[in-house]
Amino acid sequence: MFDLNHIWTDLKAGHPHHVLFGILLGVAFGITARLSMLRTDYRQYPTYPHGRIIHIALGVIAAALGAVAVPAMYKKDFTAITFLTLAAQQFRDVRNMERETLTKIDSMELVSRGSTYIEGIAMVFEGRNYLVILSALLTSLASLSLGLPFGVIMGILSLMLVNRLKSGKSISHIAKAEIAPIVINGPDLLVGDIYIMNVGLKENQKLIAERGLGIILKPYNPNGKATLSNLGQRQAILFDLCTILGVHRDDGEPALVPLAKLDMRDGRLAIFLLPHELDPEKAIKVVQKVPILESAVRMPTEASVNKQEGERQHV
Repeated sequence: MFDLNHIWTDLKAGHPHHVLFGILLGVAFGITARLSMLRTDYRQYPTYPHGRIIHIALGVIAAALGAVAVPAMYKKDFTAITFLTLAAQQFRDVRNMERETLTKIDSMELVSRGSTYIEGIAMVFEGRNYLVILSALLTSLASLSLGLPFGVIMGILSLMLVNRLKSGKSISHIAKAEIAPIVINGPDLLVGDIYIMNVGLKENQKLIAERGLGIILKPYNPNGKATLSNLGQRQAILFDLCTILGVHRDDGEPALVPLAKLDMRDGRLAIFLLPHELDPEKAIKVVQKVPILESAVRMPTEASVNKQEGERQHV
């Protein structure tokens, strides 16, 4: 049984064991949380090894700040808490750094991410540092107030919380993806019955007929329809498809550029691309796993006027 009075006395006296071990435990779980959220995937970002080294170093700093904040509060050293505000400013600078870096890289891509996708990635890198602080703070608090076993339990719970919060929803939550035929009607290019663009050259028409891939996304509700209409969300879908499946084009060939066009009648989204790997089943899986960008989410059904209309219809 843990003697809280004894631990509190040790903390006030600056006893090295409880304080030091509690801080180290908080730092350890904070770093573990950052490592669990750090992954270089198909987007190749953060880069390996230097990009990952930068973010691991920032994770160590965030974990240390979160773990040290608890003994500072116990000793009523409230001025030490101001370092958390300085950390917040530094992490905002990290967000700006990521935004600038990705914007420069994006200009060299055959199919760009788009500013909305870049802002989403930058926001994620900032937010995950705050999750590291939260994990380290909760672990350190439980360890110093209740004991090391409770600190370990709280650390595990915080890792579960971090794992839950580190990723959002995907396209599969708002729309159904289906393969659609590529139709060339004279110079007009269509995916299913949705017009894409005008292709005049016979060579390009032949290439599109051989290698073209069409996908149609059917939104489940008005919220999904509004989200898919966002240009940034469409560009994110094209970028993920072309990154994983490849893209059969080079710079200066506008007729071969992947496109996503909206059907103005019902809100369906048609996607056209020329992948290196012509695999319809894999393309569907890729589209369904594209993340929904936070800044692209639209929820018109939550507007008060729409709720009032729905209530009147049920009367």
